[in-house]
Amino acid sequence: MNSVMNRKSVYTLTSSQKMMIFVLSMSLYGLSNMFTELIPSLQLGPIELSVEYFAFIPLTLCMLFHPFYAAIGAALGEVIFGELMLGQFGGLGEVEKFLTFSFAMYVAGRLVRNPQNRAQVGIAAITGVIIHQLCSTLVDIGKVWIGVEEFEAVPGLAESVVIVEGVSFLNDVLFSGILFALLPTLYLVPRLYGKIEPLLGIKPRKKDTQYEAAGIISPKLVLTGILLALLAFGAESLSETDWNIAEWDSGWADQAGNTAIWLSLGIAAVIAVIVLLLMRSRKTRQGNTDTGAGGGVPHA
Repeated sequence: MNSVMNRKSVYTLTSSQKMMIFVLSMSLYGLSNMFTELIPSLQLGPIELSVEYFAFIPLTLCMLFHPFYAAIGAALGEVIFGELMLGQFGGLGEVEKFLTFSFAMYVAGRLVRNPQNRAQVGIAAITGVIIHQLCSTLVDIGKVWIGVEEFEAVPGLAESVVIVEGVSFLNDVLFSGILFALLPTLYLVPRLYGKIEPLLGIKPRKKDTQYEAAGIISPKLVLTGILLALLAFGAESLSETDWNIAEWDSGWADQAGNTAIWLSLGIAAVIAVIVLLLMRSRKTRQGNTDTGAGGGVPHA
């Protein structure tokens, strides 16, 4: 009897809740990607300071909701609004971005057991950024070493790619990772906890709530990460060869200039507003039902 009472509740979602989280993450992160396209970079000697991404958006959603659907939605939002809506698609090269980013955000969300614990939130946020940037850096270095891409920062010394990519890795982690991932996530997650979940009819998850897959860092998760990294490396390597299928560029983005970015931004904003309105109406209906039935907000 005691073992049953001590058993942790499993965090489950209905199909409509999964879809709502997915679309919300996709539209909000797609919207943020368009803003990063409009922000100019700052060149300080050999170091270029640029806003890589607003990672705090998927990180916040992954920590508050189920990380799988929020992570996949954000990765797909980057492809749709950052590539397809601009009339371009990188083919197999997009697979590497999709896999590494979604896996990194998923792991970050899984690391947080208590969204009100700022230490957990901060460690998970910077860990997610490090995983993503490290995977991308290793893929870029591997492409040069196996010879599918030419890169010689120092003539005749292919190993110089390690130094260049290493500096780029540190720049992305210390600049974008801290300013646009760690700090905003530390602020948003504790403040939104318990306020945004009822909009989807979900009780905020607690310390004793776990996801369908047991454990945080399980052997299965580690093995999945290794397999995804190998798949990402293979896809990115093939993208540098004649085997890069589905690559296309309409040239519309070059002709339209910032107009294409603003159009994609507007569409992402409209989708995000529609999702938020649906969430608001859902909360209103749920509130009326709870008042009539005398109940509370159900858990998923």
